[in-house]
Amino acid sequence: MESTDVDRFDADRFEAGRNRLASLAYRMLGSAADAEDVVQDAFLRWQAADRSRIEVPEAWLAKVVTHLCLDRLRSAQARRERTAGAWLPEPLLDGDPMLGPADTFEQREMVSLAVLTLMERLSPAERAVYVLREAFSYSHAEIAGMLDLTESASQQHLHRARRHLTAARRGGGGEVDPASARRLVEEFFAAASSGRTERLVALLTDDATAISDGAGLTEKLLRYDTPRRIAAVARAGFKPTAAKRRLAGGILTVHYALVNGGPALLFVLGDRVSGSVTFDLTGPRITTIRGIAAPTRLTRLTQAWRQLPEAAAPITEW
Repeated sequence: MESTDVDRFDADRFEAGRNRLASLAYRMLGSAADAEDVVQDAFLRWQAADRSRIEVPEAWLAKVVTHLCLDRLRSAQARRERTAGAWLPEPLLDGDPMLGPADTFEQREMVSLAVLTLMERLSPAERAVYVLREAFSYSHAEIAGMLDLTESASQQHLHRARRHLTAARRGGGGEVDPASARRLVEEFFAAASSGRTERLVALLTDDATAISDGAGLTEKLLRYDTPRRIAAVARAGFKPTAAKRRLAGGILTVHYALVNGGPALLFVLGDRVSGSVTFDLTGPRITTIRGIAAPTRLTRLTQAWRQLPEAAAPITEW
């Protein structure tokens, strides 16, 4: 086989595993944009490597991607951004291949915005072991080889990661019925847009939390921690006005969607997603609301939305 044919074969081999690598990077970093950058860096290293000496390309590439992610998580910039309270995971529309393996409830739960947020409490090493073991089913021997540690250390990292995540979880514990989730979210939106405060409060758990990125205009996330405060903010935010439409650039449509496996409302202007509001549910009530409107955090979600063969019918115009 001539060198050009070998190069083409190896490039095709990389592309065949690109989605899996992107999924690994996204679970490690919680950012689609960063995951794409990491995968591209891995491709450059793949091209520069003596590939004839690589016995198991999939494992070699997974190791490279993992270490590139660890470098990012350990960087001074990442530590500043993620500890300053100005970070939320980047939302992805269900069906996006970057969400990765979804065969089990545990794999689907790992890319929920709730768990991706909780994973910020893990050390980079704990996060790497947790993702490689729980999402991609690598053995502790394989993980030890990837991360240059012992099998015992890998097992200890996994144990600590599970303990931290279990202690930090709020309610839940199982998958929510899709029809019930949609009814609850649509009822919340109807109550908020019509100003029914008491109904909003009734739909929230006593310890509910709402988090907003302030459309990227604030340095820190905006947080609201009591049902009445959340209801007041939701009522003010969801009620459509002429001023809000001028600020948004026109009349938006509101769509129900699944984002990172959970119920969400998408605010769409033309073919661009202008805002994503996601909901964590416990039984018949809402525990967490996350509002993301910074354009840089909605790029990939917008791309996926545009590629849908037929967008979901809007709930209403806004």
